[in-house]
Amino acid sequence: MALTDASLTALRVFREVAERGTLTAAATALGYTQSAVSRQIAALERAAGAALLERRHDGVRLTPAGRIVLRRAAAVVQQVDAGARELAGLPDEPGTVRLGWFASAGADLVPRALAALRATHPAITVNTREGPTPVLVRALRAGTLELALLGSAPPFRPPDTETPALEVLTLSERGLRVAVPAGHPLARGDYLDVADLHGQRWIAGPGSAAAGGAGDSTGMGAWPGLDERPEIAHSARDWLAKLALVAAGCGLTTVPAMLESVVPPGVRVLPVRGGPQEQRRLLLARMPGPMTEAAARLAEALREAALASGQEAAPG
Repeated sequence: MALTDASLTALRVFREVAERGTLTAAATALGYTQSAVSRQIAALERAAGAALLERRHDGVRLTPAGRIVLRRAAAVVQQVDAGARELAGLPDEPGTVRLGWFASAGADLVPRALAALRATHPAITVNTREGPTPVLVRALRAGTLELALLGSAPPFRPPDTETPALEVLTLSERGLRVAVPAGHPLARGDYLDVADLHGQRWIAGPGSAAAGGAGDSTGMGAWPGLDERPEIAHSARDWLAKLALVAAGCGLTTVPAMLESVVPPGVRVLPVRGGPQEQRRLLLARMPGPMTEAAARLAEALREAALASGQEAAPG
């Protein structure tokens, strides 16, 4: 048996496992049992004559052979799907781009870029999905996303260590800020001193404490540079809920600068002085190689939206 004998079903299952990171998650997404997914992977490994996945306690990791098969499997599945659409009399989708983004990017940057793209190139269709960095990176490698917006914290390591390395463009680098209730004594000035943050009550993402949102800003909460254990008064994953709690006077929360333009009434967003610099980068990542025209247009729209957002927030 050789890889040329592998079934399309096995290739689809393998791509899903590579994207989801666990056999269980892939089974759920496909509507299969976990044993059925395991059988398909085993059959594909027999056909390839090599182990494609390294089983670990926290999921699976592609082996070097697995990375080769994934790259080819993604291309095969895409071509078969295009053929199926053509046979069904449906138009091909050369103008469709699939974009992934982390939570706070969807509050302002993504809608702004999509509105601009729709105005200049209405024929381009963009499908989007939100997710944390590891999920988005796996989706890029599985070929189910063309572009992904990622967040990065110092020391600004690559999104992953797989090969080939992702092509990563830095769209912006800006400091974190703190959202304060408008009626709070700290809201009277134009900035906060890091010492002012001691003893405050914080609103954070689930399980984040003072995480600071290295790659997924949903985890932000207490200021990451605090030299004390923060008091987490409320836990919320959704940004709207966090900011609504701030507006209600329930506490403070750390926010990426890109959210400053969309905060609700009753909230002030202020920079912090003193202590370590808490910089965060906004990255646009993709697999190496040429981009389609549609993906290139979207990448440019995202770059311009990030630039405009930085200019608007500069006076603060």
